[in-house]
Amino acid sequence: MATTPIKKTSQTRNGFKAGEHIVYPAHGVGQITSIEEQEIAGYKLELFVISFEKDKMTLRVPVSKIAAVGMRKLSETAVVKKALETVKGRARVKRTMWSRRAQEYEAKINSGDLVAIAEVVRDLYRADTQPEQSYSERQLYEAALDRMAREVAAVDRISETEAVRQIEANLQKNPRRVAKADEAGAEAEADADFGMEDEQEEAA
Repeated sequence: MATTPIKKTSQTRNGFKAGEHIVYPAHGVGQITSIEEQEIAGYKLELFVISFEKDKMTLRVPVSKIAAVGMRKLSETAVVKKALETVKGRARVKRTMWSRRAQEYEAKINSGDLVAIAEVVRDLYRADTQPEQSYSERQLYEAALDRMAREVAAVDRISETEAVRQIEANLQKNPRRVAKADEAGAEAEADADFGMEDEQEEAA
C-alpha cells in the first residue's frame, strides 16, 4: 500500500489544537504533539499525534475518529470539584460477584468520565482500619486513582503526586468512613471472601 511522507498541517482541528492536553478514555490524559496529514492509497488522512509521556506511548488517531473513541478536552474545574466531592462519599458496593463488579469498575475507568472514575476510587478505597484489599481490588483502585490524579493534575496544573495527595485527603474526610470502619471492614471482609469463592469457582 503506497504511503506518502507525513507532513504537518494546520495546528487546529475539530476544536483541538497541537500542544493541548486531552483525555483519551482508553489511556487517560495525553498531549496532542502535532496534527499530521498522510496519504494512504490515494486517500488523504489527517491524524492527531498524541503522546502519553508516563506510559512512553504515542498514538496516531484519525481526526474523523475522535468522536467514536470518545476523545475529549480536559474537564472543567467544576467537574474536578464534583469528582473530589464524590470520593468523600460513602462507598456504594453492590452485593454481587466480584468478577461482575470488577467488569463494572473497569468499564467506568475506561469511560473517560472523571466522576465515574472517582466513584471507583471511592468504592475501592480502604482506610488503615479496614482489611487489606485483594490483589485484583488493589490493581483496579490504583488504575482509577492514577487516571483521576492525572486529570486533576493537568486541570489544576499541579504535579501528579500533589493530585494523589489531594484525592487521598478527600477520601479520608468522610466521618462515616471512620465511625463505621469496623462495620465496613466486616462487610468488606465478607465481600472479599465471596469474591475469592467466585474466583476459585472460575478457576475450577
